[in-house]
Amino acid sequence: MLADIPAADVAEVVVVDSDSTDGTPEIAARAGARVVCEPRRGYGRACLTGLAHVASPDVVVFLDGDYSDRPAEMPRLLAPLRAGTADLVIGSRLAGHRTSGAMPWHAVAGNRLAAAMIRVLCGVALTDPGPFRAARRDLLRSLDLREATYGWPVEMIVKAARRGARIVEVPVSYHPRLGRSKISGTVRGTLGAAWGILGGIVKHRFRAPSISP
Repeated sequence: MLADIPAADVAEVVVVDSDSTDGTPEIAARAGARVVCEPRRGYGRACLTGLAHVASPDVVVFLDGDYSDRPAEMPRLLAPLRAGTADLVIGSRLAGHRTSGAMPWHAVAGNRLAAAMIRVLCGVALTDPGPFRAARRDLLRSLDLREATYGWPVEMIVKAARRGARIVEVPVSYHPRLGRSKISGTVRGTLGAAWGILGGIVKHRFRAPSISP
């Protein structure tokens, strides 16, 4: 995955490791990434930790480490930011090509439902609140992101929409992940993700906004 990141587009790669036992930190370091250890669990926690350790870039790209999204497609997400037409770009797995078996039916249904709720409650036309995304650093700093678990992706979208940010999506391909998913691969993970995502949309849509410093 790290080898596929387009070097011409990226100034720094940060890999957040949560006490893995498969050699991830050593492999990532040998590939030139800066490895940050985060012992606290949670998808959002890992993203927040990575965000806290980037060296003041103009744009931050978030990418899962399981190779289900392809780093080579990163220029698709960066294009609207470079053109000055977006502040946050979401890679839609449901608008792009999905390899057979890459996403179970309940995950497809859940993501479609989440996107529909975002359209109705926030007025943002999305098909998928996917994890492969790029955003301007100044926008991210203004959002006061706090979700440590499954609600983190929708917290970003809903808070950005409430601030009037320009949110667009681009199609990306999606492939079977390397390894078993802790979310869609288990009943507990699926229910926890559904609660965090759908509940998070409602919570952040109607909660009083925080005041930026």
